[in-house]
Amino acid sequence: MRVLLKARMDTEKANEAIRNGTLGKLVQESMEQIKPEAAYFTSDQGKRTAYLVFDMQDSSQMPVISEPFFLHLGAEITYTPVMNVDDMQKGLAQLGR
Repeated sequence: MRVLLKARMDTEKANEAIRNGTLGKLVQESMEQIKPEAAYFTSDQGKRTAYLVFDMQDSSQMPVISEPFFLHLGAEITYTPVMNVDDMQKGLAQLGR
């Protein structure tokens, strides 16, 4: 299932990760593991935030994906099922109209 992972990072923990050089490494390792189809980085409510869209094969992946963000960045994590245009069209076609 295609999901949107939102990781909103604790400012102090993210600052420390930048100072000690681990933020870039954590992001790179996450990209290699998750293989997102899209990745965006911005701020949300004044905190560094990553938005990653990827295909989650099984919900058992959630701890492996989330824990580095929790442990190293004190992140708030949310997972939201999402569709692209093709998925939406496929779903609409199943309505039988």
